[in-house]
Amino acid sequence: MSVSVPVTILAHGEGLPLPDYASQGAAGLDLHAAIDDDLTLAPGARALVPTGLTLALPAGFEGQVRPRSGLAVKHGVTVLNAPGTVDADYRGEVMVALINLGDGPFIVERGMRIAQLVVAPVTRAALRQVTDLDETARGGGGFGSTGLAGEAIKSGVKD
Repeated sequence: MSVSVPVTILAHGEGLPLPDYASQGAAGLDLHAAIDDDLTLAPGARALVPTGLTLALPAGFEGQVRPRSGLAVKHGVTVLNAPGTVDADYRGEVMVALINLGDGPFIVERGMRIAQLVVAPVTRAALRQVTDLDETARGGGGFGSTGLAGEAIKSGVKD
């Protein structure tokens, strides 16, 4: 499936390539850093990095700003609010909230591929208030309640 997405390039994004898929089967379009000077992210530091583009997603779609796996694994650099959401009615610049969770400084350079954008359909929920919810085997078991090795849920017993 393909969807047409109008894009504008802002002045500080001039000369950078349009986001593109790195391979035939890639789900995300690579987003580039539209910065003039190198940006050093110290360990634990975060920054809002411009991409130099705005887009007009069609109604019923969203853009999901996701980390690039290579940056995450090799350098500990990821998208802070992953996935970041670009709503269909947003017309401002697409920005990427990067954080350095690695051990050393990381330098973001102009044109570097810093994140990926996945365009996906959106399902809108119609919430309806009820008195009780249906019962399930998991019930209210939250974080960690299903264990680490995928063992069956124990009724009310946490690992």
